[in-house]
Amino acid sequence: MRAFNRVHIIAIGGAVMHNMAIALKNKGIKVSGSDDAIFDPSKSRLADHNLLPEKMGWNADRITENIDAVILGMHARPDNPELAKANGLQLPIYSFPEFMFQQSRLCKRLIVAGSHGKTSITGMLLHAYKKLNKPFNYLVGSKLEGFDCMVGFDSKADVAIFEGDEYLSSPLDNRSKFLHYKPHAAIITGLAWDHINVFPTYQSYLATFERLIRDIEPGGALIYFEGDMELKKLVEKRLNPNIRYIPYGPSLAKSSSRGVTLVNKSFKNLELPFFGNHNLANAEGARLLLNEIEILGSYFYNALHDFKGAARRLQLIYQDEDKNIYYDFAHAPSKVKATVKAVRDNFKDRKFIAALELHTFSSLDKRFLPQYKGAMDDVDAGVVFFDPKVLEHKKLPPISIADVKKAFGNQDLLVTNDKSEVMTFLDKADTERNSVQLLMSSGNLFHDRVEAIRF
Repeated sequence: MRAFNRVHIIAIGGAVMHNMAIALKNKGIKVSGSDDAIFDPSKSRLADHNLLPEKMGWNADRITENIDAVILGMHARPDNPELAKANGLQLPIYSFPEFMFQQSRLCKRLIVAGSHGKTSITGMLLHAYKKLNKPFNYLVGSKLEGFDCMVGFDSKADVAIFEGDEYLSSPLDNRSKFLHYKPHAAIITGLAWDHINVFPTYQSYLATFERLIRDIEPGGALIYFEGDMELKKLVEKRLNPNIRYIPYGPSLAKSSSRGVTLVNKSFKNLELPFFGNHNLANAEGARLLLNEIEILGSYFYNALHDFKGAARRLQLIYQDEDKNIYYDFAHAPSKVKATVKAVRDNFKDRKFIAALELHTFSSLDKRFLPQYKGAMDDVDAGVVFFDPKVLEHKKLPPISIADVKKAFGNQDLLVTNDKSEVMTFLDKADTERNSVQLLMSSGNLFHDRVEAIRF
């Protein structure tokens, strides 16, 4: 781990960037930062750690010769005056993933990539590894119980566990973040076209995962979900002849009072606190990845008995004798389909009510909408919401309620751009007995409601 005394973060208010700032300060590094706007929870957390910039906006005077490194967040623009000053002073400038790699060069690096399930798998890995009481570096894409930050560094670490994102590295670097990590072993969970603003075609999306496979260190391993036919086709190309290819799928299990109980030969009668074939597959993939650093599967599955899951990943926020309410980050088509199926399969005898907010660039792109066909077919009553103001902000062409309804291919869905209509729908859902609700969004539509009803 390279030693730094002083670091400046441009665009410190991001979900991951503010966690990095806190993690670095916790290691005794002097951290400064800037942004043009910062919102909660980043704002409050930065303030709690005395890291909130005194003034919003960019100021080249913040950049001085005694800064050891500048870390550039995605929110900054290429013409940022602080970036220009740092370049002029020839200071080391890193994108977020470059910095993560620099701090983990001497570690055995395990990377979790794919179109869905990354945060859940990474959360399982971190939960299990932490119980070993060994130092490690990590990156996870959501809040995780038992961890103060989504980012962690330890100068004594010999293992790094990173959630690997295919999105751009920085405003100056259009490579996927995971292409900086040079993994010794990696999981790919599946391939489902996403981020249409960055990958305008499916082939361009596929190409970045091809590069990831080629980047795996010789003697390493690619662990891949064998239920994804597109991924299997990619694996069959054997793009990297110097690694092992290890398939995985869901372990056999039966429902239990807490989640599921494994019934396969190797790990019989181990109870896990989650449900859904996709989560069983996630756990099996995580087990195989830890096996690459010689951690036994029996240890891993036993360590999961008290795993609470990552925030907004099929998170149970309310339960009484009449209903369960789950909150999930699902937004891309593959994620929505997998999450809906998991809830339907686990609550076959209950009325299933689901609400989805379309919020991301891809989700609101008229060319991408048909990817959602059939995504909500397993619900008994459903609503899909989009906000025309978000489309304006993202400079996307307008879409209509009819466009969305046609894309989902389900005429029984309520599609609306009126928030009050969504809340009325959910108020009615609250009166349903023997029911289960699923709230899905990568935005904030349900934030106030969730805070009001969570345990």
